[in-house]
Order: sequence, then C-alpha cells, then structure tokens
Amino acid sequence: MSYQHDGTETGHVPAPTDLIGSGQEGSLRDQITAWFQRVRGGEMGALPAVGGFIVLSVMFSFLSPFFMTDRNFANLMTQAATLVMLGMALVFVILLGEIDLSAGVTAGVSMCIFIVLVNVQGLNWIVALVVAFAVGLGIGTFIGFFVAKVGIPSFVVTLGLFLGLQGVQLIVIGSGGLYRVQIPEIIAIQNKNLPVWAGWVLLAVVLIVSATTSFWDRARRARAGVPNRTVTLVFAKLAAILLIGGFAVFRLNENRGQAGTVLNGETVGGNVVQGVPIVVPFVLAILWAGTFVLDRTKYGRYIYAIGGNAEAARRAGVKIVFIRWTAFMVCSSLAVVAGLFSISKVGSVDATAGRDLVLSGVAAAVVGGVSLFGGRGRLIHAAVGALVIAVITNGLGLLNLPAGVNYAVTGGVLILAATVDAVSRKRAGGSVLRT
Repeated sequence: MSYQHDGTETGHVPAPTDLIGSGQEGSLRDQITAWFQRVRGGEMGALPAVGGFIVLSVMFSFLSPFFMTDRNFANLMTQAATLVMLGMALVFVILLGEIDLSAGVTAGVSMCIFIVLVNVQGLNWIVALVVAFAVGLGIGTFIGFFVAKVGIPSFVVTLGLFLGLQGVQLIVIGSGGLYRVQIPEIIAIQNKNLPVWAGWVLLAVVLIVSATTSFWDRARRARAGVPNRTVTLVFAKLAAILLIGGFAVFRLNENRGQAGTVLNGETVGGNVVQGVPIVVPFVLAILWAGTFVLDRTKYGRYIYAIGGNAEAARRAGVKIVFIRWTAFMVCSSLAVVAGLFSISKVGSVDATAGRDLVLSGVAAAVVGGVSLFGGRGRLIHAAVGALVIAVITNGLGLLNLPAGVNYAVTGGVLILAATVDAVSRKRAGGSVLRT
C-alpha cells in the first residue's frame, strides 16, 4: 500500500523508487524491499554485529554450561556497561572521521582525581565527582582546540595525551599506589540491583518513551509535509522492545544467589540476588539522550554532514570548528561516566586506570557498524558492538582459555569489522580515502 502524509492507506501502489531507497514511504512490504536494497548496496548498519552476537551466544551456550545461567546473564550486563559507555562516547568523534585515543586515560585520570579528593582530601563525593567531570570536560576542550582550531590531526593530539595523562595518573596516585572505592552509592552502580517490580517499571518507561518519541517524530514530519514510514514499523519496534526487554527483565529477576543448605528441614545460609542491575537504567538513559541529539537536532545532523563531506558542510554554512570542538568535549565527558562504571565494578583505582579501555571502545564502535571513515553509524551500534566484545571476553573466560586468546579473537573481529566497513563503503559508492 502507498500512504498519504498521515499514514493512511490509499491503495496498493508501490512507492516511488527514490522514496523506497530513502526508506521514507511505502507499505511494510515496500520498506522491507527498501531495507534489502540498502543492505545489498552496502548499508548494513549493525546487522553483522547482531548476527555475530547471536552466533557467539549460541556457540558459547553449547561450549559452556554456565554461559546462559541467570548469574552469568547479569554479569554480562555489568561487564559490558563500561565498554558500552565508552563506545558511545567515541561515536561522537568517529562520526566526524576523527579519533580519540586518550578517552580511556581521560576516564582514568578523572577517576584518580576523584578518589584522591574523597579518600585523601576528605571532600564530599558529590563535589569530587563534579570536579572529575570538569577535568574530563577540560581535557575534551583541550583536544578540540588543537584539532578543530589549530588543525593538528586528532590521532597525534590524542596519542600525546594518551601518554601524557598516564604520567598525570602516576603523579596523582603514585607509582604502585591503589585506593579502594568506599562510597556506597558508587559501588552500588555496578554491584546492586533494582527491586523486582522496578525492572518491570523500567521496561514500561522504555516502551512509553520509545512510543512517544516515535509518534512525535511522525507528527513532526507530517507538519513539515514530509512522508512518514508506515506506522506498522512503529508497532513492530515496540513489539521487539517488549519481547527482548521482557525476556531480559524476566531473566534478571530470577534469583541468582547462592542456594542454602538444608539442615533438619530448615535452609541455612544462602542469599537472594535478583533484579536488573542499577547500571542498566543509567546506560539506557544516556543512550536515549545521545540518540535524540544525533538523530533529532541540528547539532547531530551537522556531525553526520561533516563526517560525510566536511567541505560540502562548510559551504552549506555549518560551523565546522564549533561542531568538531564540542564533539571532543562530549566524548571526554561521557568517557568520565565510563570511568565511573569501571571503578564501581573493580572497586579500586590505581595509576593504570583506563589504560586498556580506549582500544576496546574503538573496537566496540567499529564492530557495531560505526564507520571509521565518518558520517555513518549510531549510538545503538556501539552498544551492540560492545555486547559482542563482552560476549567474547565472557565466553572465553568461562572456557578457561588464556588471556592471549581473548586479545587475538577480539583483534580478529575488529579487523573483520573494519574490512566489512571498507567493502560496504565501496559497494555504496563511497571512498575509503580521506580528503
């Protein structure tokens, strides 16, 4: 069926080819046809990552009896949280065709300053956290100035900071120094769970927000006289969220604590651990906010425009310097959140905090389908890529394989993802060369 601007059916007339290709109009069948056309043309998005996630999950389920247990399912959520957060932070600069190799140590040095202010100086942890975010914002401002204003390649600037900030960490913490995180609110982020009822409330909130956003988009497009996609796609997305989210909440609400011992008819010992990890709503909130900015604001559209063709964007009046500068500020600020998740999980901060995070963050974004050449990708892609890497790390760990195997497999997956990205750009008629 074809549709008017209000989405009503007008009879089965296939949508025009140009509209099908843009995915903006047509019946559900037309939309599916358009999606296959885009995939054949090289626009695969997160499809390879989703496929990899499913294949890896099935494979590890057969190889390890512990992979699909309720306890490991929850562990996978918390293990992936830091990587999801850092991957989403890096998307803002990768979309510009830039890179931030210092994001991991930005998270690390911010957390070093945070914990020293709390444990040594006795500062209130909320004030110390504000200072940590200010440090992250300052680092992003510094990077953005030299990349956007001075014109130094982001690889050079951030590589210099990657090395220099490690020195700052050593100065702040001290060689071999380590501080334990003793703030209950921070520890709870990765180690405590929502009440069972709150998990279902969270799912309801996600459904309501998603539905509201989708129908608001449709109303906005209708007012602008722009064709809408069939409303069936909205209900299909909501159904997918309900099914996947409902399964996740149900599994996480199962008791994954240690069973007690029955003595004389009474259960002795054991504990009850159930509920959605507290970190999950934090990640979902930031994912929604970041997606809203990139998909529904001029700022987000300008980021994609610069990543796609910086010269064309400049001639169209886009303030390239401002966009590039602020993108690095956003990236570094979100990296601090990743650092917060990390110390909550580990429970301590040392002079090496965040050193190994950034490469995994870049890998998460690229594996998820964010193009290293800029202009293509979404935050959800980085989240999916992070889950793929988390599944690899988690599954290989359960098989008791050496750590070297984990690095080798992750590196191979990254190279494969980068190859898919380059090949898909060629098929789509793009160039893999920066100009």
